[in-house]
Amino acid sequence: MAAPARHHTLSVLVENKAGVLARVAGLFARRGFNIYSLAVAPTDDERFSRITIVVDVESAPLEQVTKQLFKLINVVKISELDPSAAVERELMLATVKAGAETRSQVTELAAIFEAKIVDVGYEAMTLMVAGTPEKLDAISDLLAPFGIVESQRTGRIALSKLARQTTKLRAVKDRGA
Repeated sequence: MAAPARHHTLSVLVENKAGVLARVAGLFARRGFNIYSLAVAPTDDERFSRITIVVDVESAPLEQVTKQLFKLINVVKISELDPSAAVERELMLATVKAGAETRSQVTELAAIFEAKIVDVGYEAMTLMVAGTPEKLDAISDLLAPFGIVESQRTGRIALSKLARQTTKLRAVKDRGA
């Protein structure tokens, strides 16, 4: 049996206007809702932005969050993204101690996790890795013994998975040669 969800992931389509993000963040602060992750960017339609908000289930009942968000005039649409029906990703930059004696080990670990080495110094290197939150947690755990100098993760971004319908294959008649 799967563990109960600890977070709600909301995809909020808003008008792309100055101050909208501040109003959304202010609403969460006033209500005492804990934001676990927040990412915002314009959509393909420049009139709108998409805010992906990951909210702590304990601090914010989903129904209450959506009702409060819909009260904001600039909110166009709210969708809850079920983790099993969504594609979720984060990006992490991590600077790791990697002197001459450990550099090859860090490089091998980066390759295993499909991380890209984006900067190299004499005693450290910076990796960029994108993936699920669990993947980023895993590489962080494995990099920790080398010494993480600093790291930064983006907020989680997510979109609904695409519908997949099976297509029936028709047999092709052999015309004979």
